[in-house]
Amino acid sequence: MNQTHSLVLILNLTLLCMVAIHGTTGAPIQSDFIRSSCKATHYPALCVQSLMTYAPSVRHSPRQLAQAALTVSLTRARSTSAFINQLSPKPDQARSRQAGAIKDCLDTMQDGVDRLRQSIQEMNRMGRIHTRQFRWHLSNVQTWVSAALTDENTCLDSVSHNAGPAVRAAVRQRVVEVAQVTSNALALVNRLAPRY
Repeated sequence: MNQTHSLVLILNLTLLCMVAIHGTTGAPIQSDFIRSSCKATHYPALCVQSLMTYAPSVRHSPRQLAQAALTVSLTRARSTSAFINQLSPKPDQARSRQAGAIKDCLDTMQDGVDRLRQSIQEMNRMGRIHTRQFRWHLSNVQTWVSAALTDENTCLDSVSHNAGPAVRAAVRQRVVEVAQVTSNALALVNRLAPRY
């Protein structure tokens, strides 16, 4: 019994020494990296909140962080697009101004989803930094994410001018958040541009 207690005590001391020498799992440091990187965005609190779960896979990689931000944006854009699709009017209401606004909003959101999906695929083709290939693929990503942000704003404009208050408020709440995470993703993508 005495030997068992001694063995447990030795194991605990060994574990404490290993933690003291090697540090913790790195999660606080990874969290600091995300917080620091998110300061470059227009919506830093939302950036941190939406990307913190990606900390273990992002580690300290600006490219992985940008990829995670694009993934967040794509996921939320798809969800919002599905929500707007549910608002599509019945056939007998299809000619109203609100119906047209919802259709326009849905079309532009789906276009934005496609551009974000393309951007994520393009990130995987970038290659090594400071190469012509990297700059070309990065330019494509920047262009497509900017276009997705424009699509989201176009959706908002259409609904703001032509939909009733309830629909306008419901769509606005979701699309504004998508636009904010897309803006954050673009800021993190822009940080990948090589400095010369």
